[in-house]
Amino acid sequence: MNLAEIRAAQLEDAEGIAKVIVSAWRDTYRGLMPDHVLDHLSVEERAERWKKRLEDGIDPYHRVLVTEANGRVTGFASYGSNLEDDPQYRGEIHALYILNEYRSQGLGRKLVFRAASALLDLNMNSMVVWVLSANPYRKFYERLGGKYLYEKPGLVSGILLEKTAYGWEDLNSLIETGG
Repeated sequence: MNLAEIRAAQLEDAEGIAKVIVSAWRDTYRGLMPDHVLDHLSVEERAERWKKRLEDGIDPYHRVLVTEANGRVTGFASYGSNLEDDPQYRGEIHALYILNEYRSQGLGRKLVFRAASALLDLNMNSMVVWVLSANPYRKFYERLGGKYLYEKPGLVSGILLEKTAYGWEDLNSLIETGG
């Protein structure tokens, strides 16, 4: 596989990001969310949403890193300020998805470390990530040293689902472990 460097997303990556989301949601969330929600995901609609986010420097989701192989976006991470304005965990990874065929190759780990480094550059030395509590891949964050914080219900595509928060109090320590 010919992996390109992880880089900041560009406007022209919006469709690739949308394809990753739709594919990853269908692969990962089948059985966790109603089928009709997953079956009606639209790459076109998601691409428009991501174009707007990438263009709007105020949008909380506009900071995005992508990975690619052979010119194709294979994963991404969106990061920035904690959307809940938690003083203990100032930064947040808002979204992290990898295409199924590119999982278990270290891309998610690299994206977490790069996002953590970018948060440090923004003077945010801690971060949180939210994951569906039933997500079979949530142990990924535990393996990276994420501390279980708590669970709470939250809306995901209009569906109320249980979500789990993992936190890192010191991003420098996270990066020192292998970033």
